[in-house]
This record gives sequence, C-alpha cells and structure tokens, in this order.
Amino acid sequence: MSSNQSPKPTFFLASGSPRRKELLTQLGYQFDIVVPNIEEQQQVDECPSHYVERLSREKAQAGVELALKIYGQQTLPVLGSDTIVVVDNHVLEKPINYLDCKRMLQSLSNRKHQVMTSVTVATSTEYQTKTVITDVWFKPLTEQEIEAYWQTGEPCDKAGSYGIQGIGGRFVSRIEGSFHAVMGLPLMETDLLLNAFLSNQ
Repeated sequence: MSSNQSPKPTFFLASGSPRRKELLTQLGYQFDIVVPNIEEQQQVDECPSHYVERLSREKAQAGVELALKIYGQQTLPVLGSDTIVVVDNHVLEKPINYLDCKRMLQSLSNRKHQVMTSVTVATSTEYQTKTVITDVWFKPLTEQEIEAYWQTGEPCDKAGSYGIQGIGGRFVSRIEGSFHAVMGLPLMETDLLLNAFLSNQ
C-alpha cells in the first residue's frame, strides 16, 4: 500500500513553466506546483536586475499565500523564478506577435546580450534571492531564418523570443555563464537555496 503512495513534496514551485519543472525534477526534488497570478510590468526607472529580482520575489511570496489558501496550514518553502533577456539595458519580454518577435531577434542578431534569471525561495517569515547573469552571443540572423523560426511556434512564450534548449539554440554561437539559467533555472544556485531552507525544516 505505502509503495504506491507518492513521496511527500518538500516545497512548492510557484510556476507553470514546464522547463522549470523539468529542471527541478532532474535535481531529484519532490514538489507540488502553485501558479500565482502577478503583474509582470517593469516600473519606471527600474533597472533590469532589480526588475527580475522583484518578479521572482513576488512570485515566491504570492505562492506562499496561494499555497496557504489551497492547503491550509503549511510550512513548506516556495520557489519563485523569473528570466528576462536584456540588450542595451532594455528588457525584451515575450513577443506579442510576429513583428514583435522579428524586432527582438534582429536586435539580438550578431551580437552579445544578457539573460538574467532570479530565483527566490520564501516562507511566510523570510526569503532569499539569487540572480545569475549569463552573456549570450547570437550569430547573424537573416529575415528568412527569423520568419521560419516564428512559424515553429517556439518563440511565442519565450522571453526575448527564443529558447536556447530548443530550435533557438541554433542561433547561439557562444555563452558565458549558466546554460540552465538561460533555460529558466540555474541548477547550482537553486540547489543551494533550497538546501538552505530545507535543512532548517
């Protein structure tokens, strides 16, 4: 009987991202998912690193409230994360249409940009945040390549209009930093944060 029971979760993931779920599963964690709804809007004069840190913190803290509402008394930590693409200190969000995607990818073509991923682990009483910045270089992109990539559907839900772990990886000539952070979750830093919280339980 007990062999058929699922292992108890050790924390909540405040994200519906299949990539983050896959990466946490890869690390061997047992977790449940809550998906809080927060407004993702950069504030006036808010620099990109502060913006991504704030979003990850707000997601984790909203996840704490949502988990409490759904499950009642619960003391498990909640992990929130956000990833942004930055070029010339300008944040590239998810594209709203093909022209938006084309504009973004042309701005990334044949040059370096940054991917910032922030991870927050929170409880009702405390939180810790870690941000990882990775430099990414793109090869020169033609208009035909951009249009063909859009037709695959992959850019639609990706910050900066590309996914490094998918077809978009063919555009990347070089990276300096964390490949998994560009995917959406830096493994080493996330593992350290989770261990710091879980060891106190």
